[in-house]
Amino acid sequence: MEDFSSFTDEALAKKAPQNMEAFAALIQRYEAKLMRYIFRISSFCQESAEEILQDVFLKAWKNLNGFRGDVSFQSWIYRITHNETISVFRKHKSRGMHLSVELEESLFVPDENSDLTLEFDQKLSAHHVQIVLEDLPKAHREILVLCYLEDLSYNEMADILKCPAGTVATKVHRAKEAFRASASYLSPA
Repeated sequence: MEDFSSFTDEALAKKAPQNMEAFAALIQRYEAKLMRYIFRISSFCQESAEEILQDVFLKAWKNLNGFRGDVSFQSWIYRITHNETISVFRKHKSRGMHLSVELEESLFVPDENSDLTLEFDQKLSAHHVQIVLEDLPKAHREILVLCYLEDLSYNEMADILKCPAGTVATKVHRAKEAFRASASYLSPA
């Protein structure tokens, strides 16, 4: 069994169509991250999130030959995850199915290096962040999750959301303003 720990994601993606172990290494690298992302942008139960993640990896496998490397593998796989989650959400919504579940507060704790915590004066607990994010419009929630909880760059977010980096910056700014406005109602006096 080959050791893939020193391989970049892009090198693994190029090797994976001919080597299932390389693809397994990519799954291992991204499984937990993508599951958290699915939970953060949706309110699906564990079973539905696992099904989405399985479909994401199946689509990634089928389309590995189409991965050209013009974007990072991370952006590419997050884009597939984003699209699949939104697609399933729309299907459930059109069928009148509501899959909302109570999510763990730990999913909404920003990375300790994130300036989101500092920016909001560290007054909000993970529970408050979760409440505020859940109350925001989907577009604001998604951009804040990508930026602060997934810690992606503007260029990576632009690849995932299929819009220019300048538009991402505007979306982040608007989402932060919406977050601040919502959070101000929950902040301790």
